[in-house]
Amino acid sequence: MTRRSCAIYCTGIVCAHLLIVGIALVVAQVFQTMIHSRLKKEITLTEKSQVFEAWKNPPPPVYMEYYFFNVTNPGVFMAGGKAAVKQIGPYTYREYRPRENVTFLENGTKVYALNPKSFVFVPEKSAGNPEVDILTTVNIPYVAVMDQLNSYSFFVRPFVSMYMNSLGVELFINRTVHEFLWGFKDPLLTKIHSMKPDVDEYFGLMWKKNGTHEGEFVFHTGEENYLDYGKIDTWNGLRQMSWWSSNQSNMINGTDGAVFHPLINRNELLYIFAADLCRSIHLSYVKDVDVKGITAYRFAPPSDVLMSPKDNPTNAGFCVPAKDCLGTGVLKVSICREGAPIVVSFPHFYQADPAYINAVDGLNPNKEEHETYLDLQPTTGVPIRACKRAQLNVILKRVKGFPKTRFLNETIFPIMFVNETATIDDESASQMRTLLLIVTLVSNFPLLIVGMGIILLLVLVVLFCRNRQKKTAKEDTAYTQVSNKPEQPPETQASKPAKNGSYIAMSPVEAEKC
Repeated sequence: MTRRSCAIYCTGIVCAHLLIVGIALVVAQVFQTMIHSRLKKEITLTEKSQVFEAWKNPPPPVYMEYYFFNVTNPGVFMAGGKAAVKQIGPYTYREYRPRENVTFLENGTKVYALNPKSFVFVPEKSAGNPEVDILTTVNIPYVAVMDQLNSYSFFVRPFVSMYMNSLGVELFINRTVHEFLWGFKDPLLTKIHSMKPDVDEYFGLMWKKNGTHEGEFVFHTGEENYLDYGKIDTWNGLRQMSWWSSNQSNMINGTDGAVFHPLINRNELLYIFAADLCRSIHLSYVKDVDVKGITAYRFAPPSDVLMSPKDNPTNAGFCVPAKDCLGTGVLKVSICREGAPIVVSFPHFYQADPAYINAVDGLNPNKEEHETYLDLQPTTGVPIRACKRAQLNVILKRVKGFPKTRFLNETIFPIMFVNETATIDDESASQMRTLLLIVTLVSNFPLLIVGMGIILLLVLVVLFCRNRQKKTAKEDTAYTQVSNKPEQPPETQASKPAKNGSYIAMSPVEAEKC
């Protein structure tokens, strides 16, 4: 056997083995299964897990942007006209949220943690100075007192109203952004505090929330089931709330939004428990996006999350008392937040009933600036980018016994909204891209084997064709040599002896002699 034949046979054998093994691995999905199994084991909230430290001390910087609605015509509104507001901000704060008091429970299947949040002002990312800028807005303590007196006798309210007037308390106040956000000593609350010491004399939207946590959480680590990774087991010792009017609405579903299980698909719904909203919400797939070279799935709350029970009956449980429901796009949360009749929505009443938008001049809802969304890397479940946007509103209406409200048109009045954002940092993004490259190469290794087999198959075809051409050429080498000398007369040729090897062709006469 020649070297060429040996090469052809060896190439054919290697090619056949590569194709058979490669196709078998592709069909059996051995490497994909191996990678998925490894991810399910590695991505857990255990001390040995590589993601545990990132969960305990989140690396991406989180920023909290506060926007306020400055009321430009309080007198017109008090007289029965339409309120007009102008958005001011953002006033941006860097948010720090480490996990503290981390304790593993039940053989490492659950983990207890507190999540205190602290805020530091970032001037370069802000549109103004919160300690200087003056804000005209609703006096929320005033509204809270009126709301609480609704359950009292009508004859009590006028006396309270006159007392509030003597203190110079009005429905609208002028305060700096810093005071309204982080707290100031309110004259009305100070008087109430002297009679009821358990009532705080200070008021601020974020009063006593800098450096505090939203409750005690117990999470599933994902050791028993990777789909439970990061899910909340209990919040403040509760597996179910009691504020709402249905068992489904009271359920604590999903994670806290910091982590999600690996191997996310586009068809599933993701659940997040928002302690500040006192409820769980779900997110659905929107589209694929690219964040710093990383492909991610964007999930966002669909329109049915805050839809009216008339259009989405499952939301009837959020009406308290039962059947006392607001319209689409708003949720009354004062049931779990004692005080004023507080209502939450998306910024500028995005996805809400147009009646709420048209009730106040100066609102302009749009998807780009006001949608809440999460961009998740589907293989690992890691949030690559997040924007949590929510608006705080208060219900203003006529209250009998309070003459200053007699001309008010009932309005869900916008106070402020927040934009909490986080994007993966460059170092973490680089590590993520490297990890995903390794995962892709390992997962597609069988395809590489098949590709090598196809290349060798092409080489085999080329070698086989060239070998056939050479065999054909050898068979055609027995040919008649033609002389270049000029033809001579017959007699001259006959007189010369024939030379072996010089001429194969002979004259007719010589042929007869032979």
